[in-house]
Amino acid sequence: MPMRSGPAVEAKRAFRLHLLLSGFMVAVLFAAPIPAADRNPSLLVSEFIFTDAPFAQCHASTVIETANGEWLAAWFGGRHEKSADTAIWMARRDAKGWSAPQKIADGIGADGKRQPVWNPVLFQPRGGPLLLFYKVGPDPAQWRGMLTSSNDGGRNWAKPGRLPGDVLGPAKNKPIELADGTILSPSSSESDGWRLVIERSTDHGRSWQRIGPLATAGSIEAIQPTLLAWRSGRIQLLARSRQGRIVESASTDGGLNWSPLRTTSLPNPNSGIDAVMLRDGRALLVYNPSRWRRSPLRVAISGDGRIWRDALKLEDGWGEYSYPAVIQSADGLVHVTYTWKRERIRHAVIDPRQLAPR
Repeated sequence: MPMRSGPAVEAKRAFRLHLLLSGFMVAVLFAAPIPAADRNPSLLVSEFIFTDAPFAQCHASTVIETANGEWLAAWFGGRHEKSADTAIWMARRDAKGWSAPQKIADGIGADGKRQPVWNPVLFQPRGGPLLLFYKVGPDPAQWRGMLTSSNDGGRNWAKPGRLPGDVLGPAKNKPIELADGTILSPSSSESDGWRLVIERSTDHGRSWQRIGPLATAGSIEAIQPTLLAWRSGRIQLLARSRQGRIVESASTDGGLNWSPLRTTSLPNPNSGIDAVMLRDGRALLVYNPSRWRRSPLRVAISGDGRIWRDALKLEDGWGEYSYPAVIQSADGLVHVTYTWKRERIRHAVIDPRQLAPR
């Protein structure tokens, strides 16, 4: 029988060869086998980042690729969400696999008192150190934005400092950096109702301009936005809401002004989402297509940001599969991390060239 060929097949062969040369088989990576009926050729890897950890629960992961091709994932973990013992934990994935979780930040203040930590966000601006944003406070209405940085790919971190004034940093999802170096951080506030905010920096994050709260066309309550920079120059904002739908806004002037929020046709069970622009010009969204529970967890694609089509099921069944984070790495593959039943963080690798609407 002749051997199959083509870009998609060659990509999968190269990825499998990389895993073999790294010293472990693809089968080892799959912490839970994917039923035959659910297999999708675009899903290359589905693995747990850890199976044993010094915390009972975990949530709100973030993922990034370092300059040397390693991947970092971070999340908060402790007895439970809002527990004072929560800390920011991180793991590194190299050719040998994921490292054990290591604590890199906590909520201990100058007075020695400890408060919960929340929603870490890793971000690598062009020409600068790796940044880690996170929040400290007893609840989201009382968050303080924190920032630390690393000059060696996350192996060592500077002493954390508080962001200035009312700047909170990204609420859940990664900032984006525009062609002119402008950084847009997708933020939100819960201190006086749910409101969306954009924090904008034109000096590599040394200072921030707070834009918002964003106007709404009705009584929309939304938080935790994600941003998509389309080739046309339009920046699209998508966010979680209490309206049972993902909501959206748009800017055509580099994030200075935004259209009023409106609901989309995409369902949302009041849970976090994330999206990324692919280098082929499409956008990829990871979300829960439900109006009442955080399952299933699916990947959708769009060529214009208006019409979205589901293309891959990551999880389905009872339990919470939520708070995705998504990036596209230098090799063109897509990496997703997400909360698995509040017990573990799961990592998926997707070949976007094989994604097709279903």
